[in-house]
Amino acid sequence: MTVPPKDLHLPARKGKSGADPIVVQGARKSSGGRAKTRVIMMMVMFFGVYSTIAGRLVYLGIQDVEAAYVPARDRILASRPDITDRNGEVLATDIKTASLFAEPRRIVDADEAIERLTEELPSLKFEDTYRKLKSGAGFVWLKRELTPKQQSRIHALGIPGLGFRSEKRRFYPGGPTASHLVGLVNVDNQGIAGLEKYIDDQGLADLEETGLTVQADLEPVKLSIDLRVQHIVRDELARAMKKFHAIAAGAVVLNAKTGEVLAMSSLPDYNPNNPFNAHEKDRLNRMSGGVYEMGSTFKAFTTAMALDSGKVHLDDSFDARRPIRIARFTINDFHGKRRWLTVPEIFIYSSNIGTAKMADKVGTEAHRAFLKRIGLLDRLQTELPEVARPTEPSTWKKLNSITISFGHGVATTPLQTAVSAAALLNGGRLMQPTFLPRTEEQAASVATQVLDPRTSVAMRYLFRLNVEKGSGRRANVPGYFVGGKTGTAEKVVNGRYVNNKRFNAFLSGFPIHDPQYVVLVILDEPKPEKPGKGATAGINAAPTVANIVRRSAPLLGVKPEFGHESKSLLVSYP
Repeated sequence: MTVPPKDLHLPARKGKSGADPIVVQGARKSSGGRAKTRVIMMMVMFFGVYSTIAGRLVYLGIQDVEAAYVPARDRILASRPDITDRNGEVLATDIKTASLFAEPRRIVDADEAIERLTEELPSLKFEDTYRKLKSGAGFVWLKRELTPKQQSRIHALGIPGLGFRSEKRRFYPGGPTASHLVGLVNVDNQGIAGLEKYIDDQGLADLEETGLTVQADLEPVKLSIDLRVQHIVRDELARAMKKFHAIAAGAVVLNAKTGEVLAMSSLPDYNPNNPFNAHEKDRLNRMSGGVYEMGSTFKAFTTAMALDSGKVHLDDSFDARRPIRIARFTINDFHGKRRWLTVPEIFIYSSNIGTAKMADKVGTEAHRAFLKRIGLLDRLQTELPEVARPTEPSTWKKLNSITISFGHGVATTPLQTAVSAAALLNGGRLMQPTFLPRTEEQAASVATQVLDPRTSVAMRYLFRLNVEKGSGRRANVPGYFVGGKTGTAEKVVNGRYVNNKRFNAFLSGFPIHDPQYVVLVILDEPKPEKPGKGATAGINAAPTVANIVRRSAPLLGVKPEFGHESKSLLVSYP
């Protein structure tokens, strides 16, 4: 079949109606033109979209880093878990707040803006704020954590280029009541002290950085602290400081069977809601962050060491008629009896001479080994970050052992002293303290037996005897059988001991026949209440312990007993 050439034009023929026939080739040309147009339009659209994206990327690329970058912490309302006491009372929680920022590039008149802002926020630093507003940057902070009233008044100013960003602020309902324990956060809601820092160190800070913290998902952190007892402790310390004109005071209430800290306070303290003075040196946490020579309270450990060694027994006597002279030093008693003293008499009369002779009988190496075993020479391991390391002589000699026996030459934290004292009274079990709840079963799994239980029985007897007949009589609380040991230490000033500056302490336990709690009170540089009166620990620290026990024991579930004979404490001691 012959195909005609493509350019051959056949003559048109008319149909019966006389109309021209349909030209099929022309229809194909029309359809192809429309398809081509659609393709071109789609290409233009894609080109436009990608041009917009490219233009935006170029725009962002030439912006300042400060303008283009908003920290993740500002984009996310980072949450922290509530902190509660053992009974569920809130110690720390998050509240919403607003922070003021500026976009200097949008500020029309920086002079007017700074003038009107400083009227509402007098605390703004004029020069710094003015420099920020004139910087031409894309984003700068002006004031963090505004009050609702401040936010409202600044918003009413109607200054272009100012804005507010919602943030979280930490709020402490109890104010300074437990400030050294709960701790602090910074302006970015990060823990920087106390148990707030401990919580961050457990992984919260990493979660916040990734934006995975949501308030509803965070379980409250429950502490071992009893807020009621914490209030009592702080209140009694404040009274004692005022009454005895002390420069500082501190106390701890420790569960002797579990190692839980029920209350701990150090004065002066600070208000974590307005911690402007929190970093002043006088406001450190003295109970765990300061080290002190604990004076005659150390005689309790020396006595326990002597009894536990088997070289000394309760009915032994030591010659305390004359001072001890060693090297260039003379060891004497404050109120010497100038006669032979039994071990109980050495304890209740707080004889330096008798205590030194007991330590000498045990030996220098054994003395240091005992203090290390009972936890007085190593840094405490607990949740609180502010824990100081004890100090001791680099080389122990006989003179060191003698002076350390009555509390001079080794410096420990008061909390550490209370923890080791718990081992003296609870049957000889040493356990690291905790600020989190712990059961007796859990405590038993982490405890170390450091004393013969019979030694613990003897120490409970001596503690009670000292409150009944010795220097601790003012610590007695009827029905609660308090036992304890006083400590009055001269402070070191410019490398020398001075007799008019004292560091006083009273170390106690109750009820002493089955100790549930250890209470330690310290007073730094107390003065006589009135001219002519004394300023020893038995006069000021001991009654402060009594007040704490009297008010807190019922809240701790300790029932008073009357008619109990403390002499029965010695029944199991051979």
